Amino acid sequence: MSDSAGDLGEFGLISAMRAVLPAAPLAQVGPGDDAAVLTTPDGRVVTTVDVLVEGRHFRRDWSSAHDVGRRAAAASLADVVAMGARPTALLIGLGVPADLESSWARELAEGLAEEAGLVGAGVIGGDVVRSDTIIVSVTAFGDLEGRSPVLRSGARAGDVLAVAGRLGWAAAGLAVLSRGFRAPRVLVNAHRVPEPPYAAGPAAADAGATAMLDVSDGLVADAGHIAQASGVEIIIDPNCLVVADPIRDAAAAYNADPLVWLLAGGDDHALLATFPKGATLPAEFTVIGSVRAAKTPGVLVGDAPYAERGGWDHFR
Repeated sequence: MSDSAGDLGEFGLISAMRAVLPAAPLAQVGPGDDAAVLTTPDGRVVTTVDVLVEGRHFRRDWSSAHDVGRRAAAASLADVVAMGARPTALLIGLGVPADLESSWARELAEGLAEEAGLVGAGVIGGDVVRSDTIIVSVTAFGDLEGRSPVLRSGARAGDVLAVAGRLGWAAAGLAVLSRGFRAPRVLVNAHRVPEPPYAAGPAAADAGATAMLDVSDGLVADAGHIAQASGVEIIIDPNCLVVADPIRDAAAAYNADPLVWLLAGGDDHALLATFPKGATLPAEFTVIGSVRAAKTPGVLVGDAPYAERGGWDHFR
């Protein structure tokens, strides 16, 4: 039988996790001191944090510890690349019950390490505490490499709206799991572990993206964040949204509208960006709409406001 977090103790659990976590190339001082020291070649640091809570963001009967680690890292890494930066390092905060098997924490660390490895980032430190439920907090850092950060507030009338990455896959996977099924696996896995298009973020910045964010709350909701910050109206063309066959098949089986998953489903961590009309877009991006001036900022799907609840809100 595996030992528990309580058996190992705080520092034993930290040591077990550190053994599988990668070092950050830009770290002058990594784990082991009161704080880490990270070099900043650009002179600026992009940083963000995401928190996953068991029962709210993941379930252990649906996702492995490795899945949770990858998902936790992806949520923060996607935010960094959405600013046009290259991820460099992670800080991990972990709250676990004392009776949690230590193997779960080690598998979590392996998932964090695998996802960080996709972008060449490492772990520079963190903290472990006792908690009634599992809480995973990931703070990510990034280097702009001389670029200007791409904000939500830069969209202008006449821009095109484009997306890189998958839409609706995680929401479809959640629908499958919520109905007690474990297949189709391609959708279930999309809920468990997102696939953010990491390289597309810096590429979009280099191509002149005027605004950008990652789609974590839902396409309509996140397009609304750009619209509000930029003071514009965003029009999403539903005819430009591609419904993949697994999503279409699942929607037919459940008598659901697949466009609802694409428009309102979150957690795929696709990148949504606006570009000047006529700009050469990176290969990962597909145009799905446009931007126009408006007295009242907002989002239209086709020629009307979106009737469904447009995305995730923790307190709604």
